Amino acid sequence: MRRLLLIICVFSMGSLARAQTAPSLGAAATFAVLGSSNVTCTAPGVISGDVGVSPGVFTNTTGCLVVGTVHQGDPATNSALAALKTAYANALVANNNCNSTLAAAPGANFTEPPGVYCAAAGLTFTNITLTLDAGGNANAVWVFKIGAGLTGTGFQVVMANGGQPCNVYWLVGADSTLTTSTFQGNILAGGPTGSFTSTGGTLIGRVLANGAVTLTGPNVHGTCALAAQGGAGCKNDDDDRDHEGDDDHGEGKRHHKGHHDKDDKDHRDDDRDH
Repeated sequence: MRRLLLIICVFSMGSLARAQTAPSLGAAATFAVLGSSNVTCTAPGVISGDVGVSPGVFTNTTGCLVVGTVHQGDPATNSALAALKTAYANALVANNNCNSTLAAAPGANFTEPPGVYCAAAGLTFTNITLTLDAGGNANAVWVFKIGAGLTGTGFQVVMANGGQPCNVYWLVGADSTLTTSTFQGNILAGGPTGSFTSTGGTLIGRVLANGAVTLTGPNVHGTCALAAQGGAGCKNDDDDRDHEGDDDHGEGKRHHKGHHDKDDKDHRDDDRDH
């Protein structure tokens, strides 16, 4: 049975490896799935994170559970789509120097360290495993600049030696189509026709598309998207600030609990007196 799984993560813009620059997503950062014309889920499952679509609609034909907020044609979605276009354009400029040029259709499994990888046209991966080796640096960043579309069939992306899927960015100039693939990274389909379709596979990252987003598959009884912001080993800058107060909150909880324990003891003493 095929399963469709998406894990949506948000990460901290920390130290970046080599020459690559992680895009600043701005208002799009809190969205798990973002599209313009339509967002469609035809596989039962869970989307944990916000879903945004404008001017289209979110079509949920199989009871996809959204653990987040669905935004349709509202200011939040419009701001996020504008932020996606800005992030995409800025990332193309910021990552101008390519560490390597990828073959249009790699013929064998391969491993890449952090860096900027470019393809002037489209990329097609068929039964290929791409290993992203961080070399022990959890802040390592990969940026893939793809001039046209991204197609993957049986395509496996594997993170190694501390690499984080939330630190991987796929800048796709046209449509992205993944079939029975295990994919990791954030899709920024910022081109004019940048749609995204996943059939019967898994994806760990975000799907932010300037076009439509379709999560589908025959006989799929799995998950459309899973993992909330800050989940799956990923975090954002606000998480650090939020957790700075955890000790204080913990002390407050213990203090509050102490009061309850004392109150309970007093009530028990009162009962005995009565």
